[in-house]
Amino acid sequence: MLGLLWVVCFLNYADRQVISSLFPILEHDFGFTKAQLGLIGSAFMWVYAFSSPFAGFAGDRYPRKGLIIGGCLLWSLMTGVSGMCGKCWQFIATRAVIGLGESVYFPAATSLLSDWHGQRTRSTALSLHQSAVYIGTIAGGALGAFLAVRYGWRWALYGFGIAGILTALLIGKYLPVSGEESHDPEASAGSEDDKNILREGFLQTLGRILRQPGVLLLMAAFACANGVAAIFLVWAPTFLFEKFHLSLVMAGFSAVAAIQIASAVSAPLSGILADRLSVSIRGARMIVQAVGLLLGSLCVVAVGKAGNMGVLLTSMICFGICKGAYDAGIFASVFDFVVPRERSSVAGLMNTLGWVGGAVATLMVGLFSSYGRGTQMERMSGAIVWSATGYLMAAGLVFMAYALHRAKPAEVIHLD
Repeated sequence: MLGLLWVVCFLNYADRQVISSLFPILEHDFGFTKAQLGLIGSAFMWVYAFSSPFAGFAGDRYPRKGLIIGGCLLWSLMTGVSGMCGKCWQFIATRAVIGLGESVYFPAATSLLSDWHGQRTRSTALSLHQSAVYIGTIAGGALGAFLAVRYGWRWALYGFGIAGILTALLIGKYLPVSGEESHDPEASAGSEDDKNILREGFLQTLGRILRQPGVLLLMAAFACANGVAAIFLVWAPTFLFEKFHLSLVMAGFSAVAAIQIASAVSAPLSGILADRLSVSIRGARMIVQAVGLLLGSLCVVAVGKAGNMGVLLTSMICFGICKGAYDAGIFASVFDFVVPRERSSVAGLMNTLGWVGGAVATLMVGLFSSYGRGTQMERMSGAIVWSATGYLMAAGLVFMAYALHRAKPAEVIHLD
């Protein structure tokens, strides 16, 4: 199950990243401004954020296998359709529908994996699944740029769209039916409380989750941290292309490879560490996350101020390590605050706040780069430096959630 979902997660992120590596071409061919490119980049995030609570609610009540397959088919089809676009509004529209399709994946997949992995292995499993995010991001940026240079930018989008449709057919045949083979006794117990939760409407579920301070703190932290991550995903290829005069392929690769490879190594190791520590330290996942955020804020400043490629790549690698330490516990930490039947719903809500933060941050960098004092690149560098405050705020919020978690008696915390 983990292997199959890893492939889907890989494409989930490759499809959302590929457009960013094409920004310099779209700017040249169609005359799009940085602000328009920011709208294209953020359109996905706004729809993804808005639809995620409903996708999470559905993941707790409907077959998760069907949701994963349907979402994969929709976002892959629309990625291919993006290759037919020629106007700004068309790119915005297709990216918005891709956001709708992708919103169903993470709530369904993370809750499904958590049913199969209990307290001792949950961070490890979810962090291994998270590694597909980084490898997919690299493939979307580097392979997308390569296909664009070799065959034209439209074929970069066609290629990823076709790959996703074929993958949906694969998981349709081999992915186990969700909810029937759970290895988590708590998740499959079918208690009266679980049945009552399943009978609740969307607003009732939303209200109950949002009344939990620990969940709110971790969601707010994700919004801040994901804003920083989104800036690097969307703007790093353009940053390297224009500031360091790399080729389109090298900019698309270097912008994501240094960070994502470091994160792909760091996240599973951090997940294993968090699982080991959580045996003896309640809330250890949040400690690992907060430390990663604090150190990561320094790396963000270094990236924005880098004056040569050596300093830049070193800073990006260090940022990737710190980012992986935080990412490993995104869902595992918040799942410690809720019962199994709420996992998909809380993951959907978390995605909402996280990608609202990502959409705002992406658009703001585009606006700051287009208007103001200094050269366009000086303004973009300054915006990246200031984004470090997002990581600092996230660290503070995670520490607050940890303190709240430690203050509660163990029996009222939903651990299996």
